Amino acid sequence: MPYERQETDGSVRTKPKADSYTPKNPVDIECSIEQTLCVIGGKWSFLVLRELFCGVKRFGELQRKINGISPKALTDTLRHLEEYGVLEREAFPTVPVTVQYTLTPKGEDLHQILKEMKLWAAKWT
Repeated sequence: MPYERQETDGSVRTKPKADSYTPKNPVDIECSIEQTLCVIGGKWSFLVLRELFCGVKRFGELQRKINGISPKALTDTLRHLEEYGVLEREAFPTVPVTVQYTLTPKGEDLHQILKEMKLWAAKWT
């Protein structure tokens, strides 16, 4: 997926090209649930999203809030979600580099879906 690199006031933000933020109006609906699970079905994705629904977070904050996640697993999950345009990564030129993560509109759109899944689990499990 092609990325744009933006530099503003010393920070560097990488995000997918603008077309990945444009919702589609599908004519033929394939198994869109399967496609959704490819994006958010990773072991740690739900927990990362849960934390980012509360606002911008840095790597260390995410790692502290998600019990049992290794730095490699967190890095892989963040890269995966960034690749699919669910979150944005912004790096600031400090020593060491400060990196923060925030949800894109595409990522925010998942909030209601995950709330409904939470309600289902409370009711049926």
